Amino acid sequence: MKRVIVLLTLFVALASFTPKPPYTYQIALLKYAGGGDWYANPTSLPNLIEFANNNLGTSINPEPATVDAGSADLFNYPFVHMTGHGNVVFNDQEAKNLRNYLIGGGFLHIDDNYGMDKFIRPQLKKVFPELDLVELPFAHPIYHQKFDFATGLPKIHEHDDKPAQGYGLIWEGRLVVFYSFETDLGDGWEDFEVHKDSDAARQKALKMGANLLQYALMKN
Repeated sequence: MKRVIVLLTLFVALASFTPKPPYTYQIALLKYAGGGDWYANPTSLPNLIEFANNNLGTSINPEPATVDAGSADLFNYPFVHMTGHGNVVFNDQEAKNLRNYLIGGGFLHIDDNYGMDKFIRPQLKKVFPELDLVELPFAHPIYHQKFDFATGLPKIHEHDDKPAQGYGLIWEGRLVVFYSFETDLGDGWEDFEVHKDSDAARQKALKMGANLLQYALMKN
């Protein structure tokens, strides 16, 4: 009788077990030092992942990872997102780690959440002293993936009421860092209740984010 009960218990447990699907990719949020809020926009990446999986046919783990700038785990993620409003500091080891990750095939998207610009630029010089951020032309492939943005980055949030700009670091002909400025894509990816952006603005932000993922995962 005890054996029957054990077998029935095991059967119920197996019947209720749902295995996790084998995801092709996992992406990550970059954690950095300096006091800036690297953790801003907590709903943005999960929403972007869901949008990309539904519209691009990607198989990205719905739960993004968090990875330190100096961690060896950085190399596990083909796409890393970075955001915040304030200070950013990379020490020498972190700068070297980021450089090796990017040269080795990784991709970093930096999204200025308003206030990051004056901090991130000198830190990128630590990573690539020989490179300068360049504004990408509207014809760049990153604007013409699944979704077409003929005039470049969409404008999502007001900030300083300047045009949205997309900058890049290009290593040996390959775009390794994309820096979105004066747009706040990540805010547009967040749940509606957070910023109450219009559906049109959120769709533009998600579509541009999907382009970033498609470019990084399928073009590099």
